[in-house]
Amino acid sequence: MADSKQLYQEVILDHNKKPRNWGALADATHQAEGLNPLCGDRLQLGVKVNGETLEAIAFEGESCAICKASASMMTTAVKGKPRADAEQLIQEFRDMATGNLDTANQPHHLGRLTVFSGVRDLPTRVKCAILPWHTLHAALNSMGTTSTEADDDPMHEPTPGGVA
Repeated sequence: MADSKQLYQEVILDHNKKPRNWGALADATHQAEGLNPLCGDRLQLGVKVNGETLEAIAFEGESCAICKASASMMTTAVKGKPRADAEQLIQEFRDMATGNLDTANQPHHLGRLTVFSGVRDLPTRVKCAILPWHTLHAALNSMGTTSTEADDDPMHEPTPGGVA
């Protein structure tokens, strides 16, 4: 347990200090802005899709270390992948972060992204980790702006009775 926490911290610090695929993507075919109104995280994401392949991807914005590291690792994970694979990673990452995917006992395609599995035990940080993934989903589905909050959350599933 201590080793996984230490690895988590090292990965977060490394990707926060040296984010991969940082900056604007001038020839993006898909773009979205992601917001977390509760903490102020804000990301702009650009993706160049060629056919069904995410040929290039970049992000920039103001966010906490967890959000920036998640965005950095996300961009390296989906770059060069088919769109369907990216959508699968989006869902699996969200499921892992929210505790609906046990990466130790259930099949998945997350690889190194499993370093974020411990975030499910930090409820205030879950939305920081999943904001980049929501933003990618919004960009690929031409949704423009997305949020991690309630009905603005593109992956939000309303609960019976309307309680979020």
